[in-house]
Amino acid sequence: MLHLYSDSSPNGFKASIALEELALPYRLHHVRIDEGEHRQPDFLALNPHGRIPVLADSETGVVLFESAAILLYLADKTGKLLPPDPLARWEAIKWLQFHASSVGPMLGQRVHFELFAPEPIPSAIDRYRRLTEDAFVVLDRVLANRAYLAGDDYSIADIAHFGWTHIARIIHFDFSRHRHLSAWHERVADRPAVRKGITLPAPATGA
Repeated sequence: MLHLYSDSSPNGFKASIALEELALPYRLHHVRIDEGEHRQPDFLALNPHGRIPVLADSETGVVLFESAAILLYLADKTGKLLPPDPLARWEAIKWLQFHASSVGPMLGQRVHFELFAPEPIPSAIDRYRRLTEDAFVVLDRVLANRAYLAGDDYSIADIAHFGWTHIARIIHFDFSRHRHLSAWHERVADRPAVRKGITLPAPATGA
């Protein structure tokens, strides 16, 4: 049995979307970050960094944190959500890593400085607005000539990026002027598994 420990967040939604896409049986454990449950000893035993999501596979004994690792594990376990063609497969992995190293961290910092910092720091706000805009430009360009990030096939790369573009829409980080990125977002958002995955363990709300 797969066990997903998660909360309503862009990183958590990546894992719940993938599990729903793959139609894998799993048990969902709601880790309520607002109540400090991610700092409790039982959760820290799963992830000493105290972050969600965590995936535990009781059949194999594998316990993973970091959403990119979870997505790769699920794709490897099922043979799905990564294209079989080697070139397309590495294209998906490349864009998954681009998300993990650039898009997710930049958007996360922008969320902090624009919405949660105790006092506004204009230079930090400007920096992370610029960096996220740079990332949106890159994504828009690659999606100008393909339906999904790896090409014709929907993959874990799309799931990873959608986790954050979904939140960006909710908190009004507008990327509508990037028409290829926006069209891709709507294409992914229309998938039934995605529509369900973004409600688990609960829908996200505006900050």
